[in-house]
Amino acid sequence: MIQFKSVDRVYPLKGGPFYALRGITFDIAEGDFVSIMGPSGSGKSTLLNVLGMHDSGWTGEYRFGKDEIHRLPQKRRLDLQKKNIGFVFQSYHLLDDLTVYENLEIPLSYRDVPKAERQTIVCDTLDRFHIVAKRDLYPSQLSGGQQQLVAVARALVAKPRLILADEPTGNLHSDQGREIMELFKRLNEKEGVTIVQVTHSEANAAYGHRILRLADGLLLK
Repeated sequence: MIQFKSVDRVYPLKGGPFYALRGITFDIAEGDFVSIMGPSGSGKSTLLNVLGMHDSGWTGEYRFGKDEIHRLPQKRRLDLQKKNIGFVFQSYHLLDDLTVYENLEIPLSYRDVPKAERQTIVCDTLDRFHIVAKRDLYPSQLSGGQQQLVAVARALVAKPRLILADEPTGNLHSDQGREIMELFKRLNEKEGVTIVQVTHSEANAAYGHRILRLADGLLLK
């Protein structure tokens, strides 16, 4: 599903270039669950940004399915991102002025799903995640665990092929964090959703099938 070959990400600085990623090469199969670990500044979030097609300043080869991302213009990359990738962030990134229902509807509007169909999909998702009673609430009216549950629901509402999660339990207490990780596990095992998570937690990393470890922009063997 994903192939990285000799991917570099270099930031030009006054004191000289900073190599955030250096010669990163790996494959991720469809249905895999990969944990990325490493100390702060090791390149984990940079790698996730490249995977998510947010960052276009890298060099090397990146294949997503049949598409050669390194050969595509930015507009085409963004189209692929919207259709294939869901994101879960540590800080939730819900839109504060939209209700739970409206937050879930946003990714579908990006994909030009007709309004009637959007309503059906959102209602089904609310039911699936047991948050129907929260549909008209705003993020500020939810607990941290509830906000992260909505964030996961939003990432999945359009049935992406890939979920990218950046410290998805970082702002949650241990019980809430465990619930989110168990949810990821079920999504991966029962629905075949490919998941790549960045985490500092060995316990969370253990939910994955394998761990990629970074240090100073290098992938450790």
